[in-house]
Formats: sequence, structure tokens, C-alpha cells
Amino acid sequence: MEKRNKYSPDIAIPPGVTLLEVLEELGMTQAELAERTARPTKTINEIIKGKAAITPETALQLETVLKVPARFWNNLEMNYRETLARIEEREVLQEQLEWLKGVPVNSMARFGWIKKNSDSIEQLKEVLSFFGVASVRGWEKTWDKQLGCAFRKSNKYEMDRIALAAWLRAGQLEAKDVACQPFDSERFLGILPDIRKLTITDPDVFVTKVRELCSATGVAVIFVRELPKLPVNGVTYWPSTNKAIIQLTLRYKADDQLWFSFFHEAAHILKHGKRDFYEEFSDDTEGWEQEANAFAADLLIPADAFKYFASRRIFDEHTIQVFANSVGIAPGIVVGRLQHEGLLSYSSRLNRLKKKFFLG
Repeated sequence: MEKRNKYSPDIAIPPGVTLLEVLEELGMTQAELAERTARPTKTINEIIKGKAAITPETALQLETVLKVPARFWNNLEMNYRETLARIEEREVLQEQLEWLKGVPVNSMARFGWIKKNSDSIEQLKEVLSFFGVASVRGWEKTWDKQLGCAFRKSNKYEMDRIALAAWLRAGQLEAKDVACQPFDSERFLGILPDIRKLTITDPDVFVTKVRELCSATGVAVIFVRELPKLPVNGVTYWPSTNKAIIQLTLRYKADDQLWFSFFHEAAHILKHGKRDFYEEFSDDTEGWEQEANAFAADLLIPADAFKYFASRRIFDEHTIQVFANSVGIAPGIVVGRLQHEGLLSYSSRLNRLKKKFFLG
């Protein structure tokens, strides 16, 4: 029974078939039923053939004449019309299956975002339901608007729009369950130094603490696993004026990238207004990305301290650890900053100072 309710039947049986069976059992003709209900014989015949619907008024008349509850006839009619609609829906979705080929179904199912289905049309419906839309056209209208968000991404890789939309949607759904106080920019700014101190802790400590600190200021922090062809580190958006979302991936699985992404997104929240999504362009004409980068860099490592350390040009494991301890930051973040500034090779053996994270 469960499987039958889940999938659409191949045919829709009009309630008129049941009506005809009842008439035959009672030995009543269609003409006689028409007389008893004061309806044209043609109308009764069209109901039996499925050309006309059993209206609530007709159902009440059938209840009085045939002693069969109106609810029974109404339910038959409703189920028939719903089945017709489902059959028509499958025909429409059949024409949209090509789009499904571009959806990372296997990864989404592995992460528990959707369920796998052997029926391709039912799989398409599952994916559309995940996105909260009824059709591919609905997806395009909805997500073309939302994909213009401000996100940190790698310029070395081509962006997969469907993968990005899926990642954002997973974050939206998770963020709905995060209870937050109304957004308070001063309180949020005030907790950033405390969050900075967490860079020297492990995920089992900082994940919970960061979420607690931020939710108390109106910011939900979400960690969502990355999908293939999705070179995104983080994103900031506002589902309402009283709640901001910082959504992060663990794409690089290293502490320098994770923490830089967090404070980069924090800058968007504090400096760039309450918009549902930020528009981002490759040349960043607004300067928002540069401003967010500078904010994150200076908050993690004070500008004067880094300038002095960098000027010494002594970058080995000992000096980096000593400097990191002096400014209260994880040494992997110092390594990442040196690499970003071109003072250290990205293939340096000092990469071992970076912590590798495996969350989710």
C-alpha cells in the first residue's frame, strides 16, 4: 500500500465506474437516477464516462437517493482528479529529465539531503522538492535570482551552478533550525576576538562554541559539506533582517582557509548591509571582497605585528610557532598568510603546521 501511494498509477478510474456498479446492484437505470436527482440524463451519463465531475452538491444528492455517503463520492472524485493531475505531471516531468543529469544526485544522497530513487521521474521530483520548487522552470526562476550571492570561491575552477544551488539550499534548510537572538551588530563585533581565540582549538571545541556565540548575536553559523565542482569556501546571506547566515565548506580542510573564510564572511555581515544575497562580480567593482579580505587578515594577525614579522624574513617552524604564540593565533594561519603574501611557497614543508579538519 505504501508503494502504491508513493508512485502514480498508470490509469485513472473515474468515479462514474463505481456509480454504474452501484446502479446495477440496485437495478436502477441512468434515466431513473436522473429523474430522482432532477438532473439531465446526459449529465448522469457524462459523470459515468468521466467527462463530468461529481460536485459536492451532486454527492449529497447521490447520498440521499443511493444511501451511499456523500463523503465517499467526494473522495472518489478527489482521488480521480489527483490521479489525473499526477499522470499529467509525470508527462510534463518526463520532458525535464535532461536537467536531472546535471544534478549531483549521488553526492546529495550520500550526504542525506535527498533519497535515491530508481524511477527517474520520482528522482526528479525528489530533487525539485529538496529545492522547494515544482519544476525545472521554477528552479531557474528561483535560483537564478539567489545565485548572485557574495561567496568566497576559487577562480581556478569553473562553478557548477546546480551544485552551488544545492549547497546553498542544504544550508538554508539547516539554518531554519538554528534559533538566534535578533541580530545585533555591536554584539557580533564584540564576540569576534573571543572567536579568534578558538583558532588554536580542535573542531569538537570550536564548532559548538562558535555557533553558540554567534547565535546569541543573531548569526547562524552552518558547516555544509562541499559538492564536486564546487570551489566555494563560504557565503553570507540574510533570510531576514534579524538573522544572518554564515555558511562554510571545508573545501581545503585546513585551519588557515577555514578561519579566514569565517572572518571574511563576518566582514560582509558587519560592513555590507542586510541583503538577501550580495551580488558578486569577477572584478568586484564594489570592492566588497577586498574589504572583507583586509578585515579578515588584520583581525587574524594584526597588521603591525605581521609587518614586523615578515620584515625579518626568517620563516622556519620555530619562528612561526613563536610568533603565532605571541599573537595568540594558530601557527597554520601564519603559514597561510605568508603563502598568500608570496613570502612562502604553497608547497612548503611548513604546511605541516596547518591543522587538517574533517567535519561532517
